[in-house]
Amino acid sequence: MSNVVVLDYGTSNLRSVAKALEFVADNEHRVSVSNTPKVILAADRVVFPGQGAIGQCMASLKKQGLDDVIRQCIRNKPFLGICLGLQSLMDHSDEDGGVDCLGIIPGQVWRFPTDATDSEGQTFKIPHMGWNQVHQQKPHALWQDIEAGERFYFVHSYYVCPDIEQDIAARTDYLTDFVSAVARDNIFACQFHPEKSQHAGLTLLKNFLSWTI
Repeated sequence: MSNVVVLDYGTSNLRSVAKALEFVADNEHRVSVSNTPKVILAADRVVFPGQGAIGQCMASLKKQGLDDVIRQCIRNKPFLGICLGLQSLMDHSDEDGGVDCLGIIPGQVWRFPTDATDSEGQTFKIPHMGWNQVHQQKPHALWQDIEAGERFYFVHSYYVCPDIEQDIAARTDYLTDFVSAVARDNIFACQFHPEKSQHAGLTLLKNFLSWTI
């Protein structure tokens, strides 16, 4: 039985992510939530979910020494980032007046414009909240049994802009054609919330549990 650890740095949606993973684990994986470096480093797979602001996220990670733990985990085991867990992998975010992130995936995090309007003159709502299509940009094990253009659930005001095209795993259209998932080696990270995305989200989580690198 493999060990899957959901990284706890103080965010609010850990339990929903853990429960979704437990639902698809089929008694083949032990799912736990932890902020203990030793436990996280010993895991077979790591999930880094997040909600809230990047400034608080990075401060909490550094205070607990979890920034270095994440860097070590990424070297040798399947790693899934969700929402803020994606944004934190970039070099820098313009949220909270500008915050340096983990610098694992080269790129920036930008805020959606607040005054953009659609073809009928209606102002787009920020945050981008609700269901939207995810357009796969390259094959990946986590896309198995998920149709191209499948809808996932989003809640966010910021989006990532990776520097390297090959890191982009999916795009979504809202105000702009933004990157909604990245993938590199043993890293997969998504802006949408698979734990809130019903069948498609559970399929992605199940694919993560069976993903070999």
